[in-house]
Amino acid sequence: MKDSDKKQGKSVVNDDVLTYCLRLGDNAMVTSQRLSEWVRNSPTIELDIAFANIALDHVGQARMLYSYAGELEGKGRDEDSMAFLRDEREFGNVLLAELPNGDFAKSVLRLFFYSAWVLPLYEGLNQSNDERLAAIAGKAVLEVRYQLKHSAEWVVRLGDGTEESHKRISDALIELWQFVGELFEADEVENRLADAGIGVDPTSLKGAWDNTINDVFARANLTRPDDDWHLTGGRSGQHTEHMGYLLAEMQVLQRTYPGCEW
Repeated sequence: MKDSDKKQGKSVVNDDVLTYCLRLGDNAMVTSQRLSEWVRNSPTIELDIAFANIALDHVGQARMLYSYAGELEGKGRDEDSMAFLRDEREFGNVLLAELPNGDFAKSVLRLFFYSAWVLPLYEGLNQSNDERLAAIAGKAVLEVRYQLKHSAEWVVRLGDGTEESHKRISDALIELWQFVGELFEADEVENRLADAGIGVDPTSLKGAWDNTINDVFARANLTRPDDDWHLTGGRSGQHTEHMGYLLAEMQVLQRTYPGCEW
């Protein structure tokens, strides 16, 4: 193999890892933004603290992933630039993460769906051939395990609770179900990284996710919808109408005062 071919191959891998880190970072950052909206609005002070802590966990994950992405890009952009100075179409998060909170049941169910998906994803990444990604994933696994346990307990409590709580989480299930299919889609970037032992094939996560969902739903007296139709586009920057409003609030300080520092 020629040196030029080796350099080109390395460049392709770096570009893919950069894209991958941004997507994972965007998932964490947008999830954190939505969770932080519950601060001072949660049903109880305990939940207020829990959501705040979970949001901070996701910020930490996003910072590590954005920092690595900035190093791979080599243009001097840090984690703040990645979070606050990119436009809507540059974000590659899944659509599920950006949806408005709605009521408490909807937010809990979304966190449960997301955590049940990202836990096996990070567990797989912990074995990545990319040592930096493996280290980031190893820390994230410990945090997401708690998040999954916390959200699952609330899904059971609401689903197997009062008539009102059961109705609310059942309504949330119908609304959110059309967004979960996107979690298990794979494109060329993820296929190449999975083949190289760097990334995780999203389609391989479906079995673990199904097992978690089925177990919790059985205890919560919830029934999975039969419809497998789903919306997609988040990874390629095609977002819902809610994403622009989310970014406007999240980025307002940096956009108003460019270059400001704490």
